[in-house]
Amino acid sequence: MELKNFIKSLSIMHLFLVAGLSIFTIWVIFQINSFNTSTTGENLYLFVVPIFALLGYFGSQLIFKKMISKIKLPERLDKKLKKYQSALHLKYVLIEVPAFVGLYVYYNSGNALPLVISICLLAYLFVQKPNKGNIIKSIPLTQNEITEIQNT
Repeated sequence: MELKNFIKSLSIMHLFLVAGLSIFTIWVIFQINSFNTSTTGENLYLFVVPIFALLGYFGSQLIFKKMISKIKLPERLDKKLKKYQSALHLKYVLIEVPAFVGLYVYYNSGNALPLVISICLLAYLFVQKPNKGNIIKSIPLTQNEITEIQNT
């Protein structure tokens, strides 16, 4: 596995996830054209979306760290990177799914709360862009592997 292509493919995947969610967010906003802020008990989903978003946010961090902790120092670099990639994919899914659910609820209810939560999750997903520094910081690497990653 060539490191340059690995990082490039992770970045492209991240870009498409952020772009897709952004486009869907903009589309939903233009479809509704207004919003309300009523939190009366008429729509149960208004209370489920924040809980789902919190579970996605904290769950993405917890599961990512748990999956990364299973990477052992003596493993080959390509095996470490594949495990890192799997953990990163799952992290992105756990952030993106609650954002889509929030947009769906906003589309059906017109309530601003799910929209705001979805935009916050989108912003969080945006700052999770993969880069060499995050790889070095997240994975247990030998000094030779760190140097190899930094030089790509």
